[in-house]
Amino acid sequence: MKIIILVVFIGLSNLLNAQHENSHVADKPLYRDPIHDGAADPCVIWNKKEQLWYMFYTNRRANIDSLDNVSWVHGTEIGIATSSNNGSTWSYKGICTIDYQPTDQYSYWAPEVIENKGIYHMFLTYVPGIFSDWYHERKIIHLTSSDLINWDFVMELKLASERVIDADIIKLPNGNWRLFYNNENDGKSIYYTDSDNLNQWPNPSKKAVKERGEGPVVFKWKELYWMICDSWDGLSVYNSTDLTNWNKQEHNILKEPGKGIDDQVKGGHPDVVIDNGKAYIFYFTHPGRVPSNKGKDSYETRRSSIQVAELHFNEKDITITCNRDQKVTLNLTRIMH
Repeated sequence: MKIIILVVFIGLSNLLNAQHENSHVADKPLYRDPIHDGAADPCVIWNKKEQLWYMFYTNRRANIDSLDNVSWVHGTEIGIATSSNNGSTWSYKGICTIDYQPTDQYSYWAPEVIENKGIYHMFLTYVPGIFSDWYHERKIIHLTSSDLINWDFVMELKLASERVIDADIIKLPNGNWRLFYNNENDGKSIYYTDSDNLNQWPNPSKKAVKERGEGPVVFKWKELYWMICDSWDGLSVYNSTDLTNWNKQEHNILKEPGKGIDDQVKGGHPDVVIDNGKAYIFYFTHPGRVPSNKGKDSYETRRSSIQVAELHFNEKDITITCNRDQKVTLNLTRIMH
C-alpha cells in the first residue's frame, strides 16, 4: 500500500512540475504589437511599483499602406507591453507619454531604460520629423520617470555627430556610467562616452569597435563584458575585460533562420536580461523578409515580431551561441536590468 501511494505521489509531483514548467514556456513569437504590428528594438525592465515586467519598443507603423519608402519607420511612438507571469507572455499596455516634441512631426526610436536610485532614466533616439529616406539628423535625448509611463525631458546629449542613434548604458566598476551608441556619420560604428551622474556627459566620445553595426547592448556575464550589435547579418558578438578593448568572435548569432513562427529570418536589434546566471536575448524579426519576398515592400515584409532565446557560453573558446529553436522556459525573478 505504501509503495502504491509513493508511486502515485511521485507521478503527481512530476505532473505538477511539468505543468509549472510549461506555464512559463515563452510564446513564439513572444510579442506582436496590436496597433501597427511593427514592434522592434526591445528593452526589458522590472517595474518596482507595479510589480510587473515592462518591455519598451519602437512602434513602427507597418500596417499603414499609404506610407512610402521608409516613412513607415518614422512617426513612431514608444510602445509598452507588460508581463505578469515573469516574461513568458506579454500584453499591450499603451505608449509612453514623452515631454519632448520640439517639432510638429517627430520619430522616437530605440529606447534604453535603466533604474538608478529609484528614478527611471530613458535614453532615446529622437528624429525631428517624418522622412521617406534615411539621411537626416538624429539625436539622443535623456528623459526621467517615476512610473515608466510619463517621461520628462532632461537634456539632449552632445555626442560625436548630428546623426547618432541606439543608446545603451552600463554602470562601470567605479560607479560611473558608460553610454554606447551608433555614430552614423562614421560608417555606422559604435562609440562610447562616460558620465559620473547620468546628467552631464563631458567625456569626449571614443570609438569602441571599428566594424559597422547598430543597436549595441552591453552587459556583464560569466566574468566578462559582452557587446552584441545588429550587423544586418545576424548579431555580432564581442567580449572584453575592461569595457574598452573588445574581441570579436568569429561567428554571428541569430544569423541562420530558425524554424519557429515568425522566426525564420535573421534576428535584429536586441536586449539582454541576466537572471540567476542565465542570459536571455530579446530580439526582433521581420518574418516576411524571406527569399521569396526579396525586393518586395508590403505589410508582410514590414511587420515585425519580438522573440526571445537563451544564450549559451562556451568556456573553451570564450564565445556565445544561441539556439533559437530551443524551448525557452522564462521565469524571470525581480531583478533590475
